[in-house]
Amino acid sequence: MSEHDRTAAVTRETAETTIELTLAVDGDGDSEVDTGIGFYDHMLESFAKHGLFDLTVRCDGDLEIDDHHTVEDVAICLGEAFDEALGDKRAIRRYADRRVPLDEAVASVVVDVAGRPYYEFAGEFSQESVGEFTSVMADHFAMSLAHNAGLTLHAAVERGDNAHHEVEALFKALARALDDATRLDERRSDTPSTKGEL
Repeated sequence: MSEHDRTAAVTRETAETTIELTLAVDGDGDSEVDTGIGFYDHMLESFAKHGLFDLTVRCDGDLEIDDHHTVEDVAICLGEAFDEALGDKRAIRRYADRRVPLDEAVASVVVDVAGRPYYEFAGEFSQESVGEFTSVMADHFAMSLAHNAGLTLHAAVERGDNAHHEVEALFKALARALDDATRLDERRSDTPSTKGEL
């Protein structure tokens, strides 16, 4: 089965953020990211690298307030881009389950690219922030991504004592799970659902 062009470009402009984002699901892991939050840039670059997604993000957000709107709105755009790029989801593997360690930290993600948004998170972060990134926004990122990409997503930080490691393990687990679930299955030509659509 040949891969069709699974790409998307999303723009978003509100009183809080202005965002331009492009995504190629079948990429090489290349990224150009500028959100104004150094650690968030690092996490999005890691997400692209470990998911083998090509990703560009330009975000001008209201960072004079805090990081919330920037993190949330980029996640919304990324979710919309996955939804657009995957189209009718024909021949995808659909499900994936990944655990990723980073030193003492372990994070896990179970995903169903079902078209039905549902999100659960378990765990906590050991420090309140990493640089200018509020740690709990990693949870909010995953939730916003799931809701806008139509994912059933169960995520957890299982253990850790360093928030940098905990957040990074979560982003990497998201990347690996989404890479697995969105891959094309050469044995399948239809949409992986008894309903006939996702």
